Amino acid sequence: MSTLTSDRVVPLDGSVSPGKDRLGGKADGIVRMRRLGLRVPSAFTIPVTECRRYHESGGRLDEETWQAVLDGLRWLERETGRRLGDPSAPLLVSVRSGAPVSMPGMMDTVLNLGITDEVEQALAGLSGDPDFARDTHTRFCAQFGKVVLGADVEDPRPGADADSLRAEVAEDSGREVPREPLDQLREAINAVFASWRSRRAITYRKHWGISDEGGTAVTVQAMVFGNLGEASGTGVFFTRDPLTGAPDPYGEWLPGGQGEDVVSGTHAVQTLADLAAQLPDVHAELLEAGRVLERENGDVQDIEFTVERGQLFLLQTRSAKRSPSAAVRTAVDFAEANLVDRATALQRVTPEQVASVLQPRLAPGAAEATEVLAHGEPACPGVAAGVAVGDSEAAEAAAGEGRAVILVRPTTSPEDISGMIAARAVVTELGGSTSHAAVVTRALGRPCVVGVGTGVTAGWSGRTVTIDATKGIVYAGRLPTEAVRAEDDPALSRLLEWAREASPVQVVEEMPEGSVDLDAAGVGLDPSAPPEPQHVVGLLTGASCARGVVIATPAGAGAVLEAGVPAVAAAPGQHPLVLLLHLLHAGSQRRATSAGDGA
Repeated sequence: MSTLTSDRVVPLDGSVSPGKDRLGGKADGIVRMRRLGLRVPSAFTIPVTECRRYHESGGRLDEETWQAVLDGLRWLERETGRRLGDPSAPLLVSVRSGAPVSMPGMMDTVLNLGITDEVEQALAGLSGDPDFARDTHTRFCAQFGKVVLGADVEDPRPGADADSLRAEVAEDSGREVPREPLDQLREAINAVFASWRSRRAITYRKHWGISDEGGTAVTVQAMVFGNLGEASGTGVFFTRDPLTGAPDPYGEWLPGGQGEDVVSGTHAVQTLADLAAQLPDVHAELLEAGRVLERENGDVQDIEFTVERGQLFLLQTRSAKRSPSAAVRTAVDFAEANLVDRATALQRVTPEQVASVLQPRLAPGAAEATEVLAHGEPACPGVAAGVAVGDSEAAEAAAGEGRAVILVRPTTSPEDISGMIAARAVVTELGGSTSHAAVVTRALGRPCVVGVGTGVTAGWSGRTVTIDATKGIVYAGRLPTEAVRAEDDPALSRLLEWAREASPVQVVEEMPEGSVDLDAAGVGLDPSAPPEPQHVVGLLTGASCARGVVIATPAGAGAVLEAGVPAVAAAPGQHPLVLLLHLLHAGSQRRATSAGDGA
């Protein structure tokens, strides 16, 4: 934004790239796409540093930042040739969160911002479609009411108008949806910054070990409309199958919808094959853009797109959340295709993902003559059994008592994150393979079946069920399982070979003389009371080999490296690849820390 003097907003025109840590993942992805010449709606971002300033100021956007936002808005108006709140050339924008580390669905977004009664009339005239204009206005009022004002209102019903939505919001929240576009913009930015500290976002960061010290950027982007008549729609496209890792295009498409309709899981979506049949040129352009982005970014991409009257727009791209088995397969495939080196491939797979892949599967014949409760769409593969519970608070409470539970919901929302973390598996009545439940469970590595049908789960609460999320089937009762061998999975075997070559510590089968058995010493057996790392280092210093459950933790693996132990032996239940990945990741963390200390 060369015409602006403040560094409190950054244009996303591709001319500058301050990096993901400052811009957040969403804005950084827009910059990358613009540099590649892909069609992306114009946008600017308010960097992560402003989120910290917002919270340090007691939850207030200071005047200097607001003036910078207004400068950014003027730049956006010049880019688009439209103006916020001007019926003669109306500009509508989205206001989206975007942290440096992806947290899908955990923070807030407001779409269709800038609409007023006059702009609705103008949109109706310009588009020739009054229904589109009314739909856009009611969508805004409902979403602003829920996200910004905290109103408990339903999505707009067919035929609803903005006045009725505004009245519902005011009655429930005691506050009015602003009619002035700049007031809408300021309140929406405040709400997105505030959502960094929402309960769901804090829960997500705690689970993944993400620091609370960062923040989210806020991206303000010109709207394009998937709800604008025929040849319009929205969708989500994965460049590879996020369930299996197979190199096949994967995604969902919703004609006449907006992005929130797909990810909320509340609408019946179609497949990419349907998009190919309806709009073949758009489908071909989308797949080609995916190939370009995957090659440029060296990773599987999750791309949100909108089609407005037959023209494709890419809204965001990011590394795709994937199932544990897909993480293993894609890491190996990318390395073997020379898209990344082996060291990168090994860093992309976590020990927890390997452990998940090695979880038992249904024993042969186990499902024969067993009552099938439901069929749905596999969203994250795996097998799990437990007692069905119908809400996230119950799942969290039961898991806290050590009980295995299956979270069963009509759909999930960001408010369900604590229950999804607590549950062994998740089942939803609605939604597809790119819905909130699907994306989050793939990130968590929880088996998940979505779209079993409205009302199908009624009466399940309290029943023991088994989820075969590889096939998308829910069975009554607890079914027997069998172990999975790494040798049967070519990708796991390959990864094990590379890990053995890369690790500075060998994994051996037998403990030689001079070994230290941490389990026998009672070190690290209680996960609730982890030992002091330096205590472990002291025990291991001078040892020829070590063994213990604590080694399969970041702190334990780090202690092995710091003590200079040349070999470890697998404890009962530990797989060598899990140990090796812990050691390799701990080594990477130690190098990063050393580099930071020396900077």
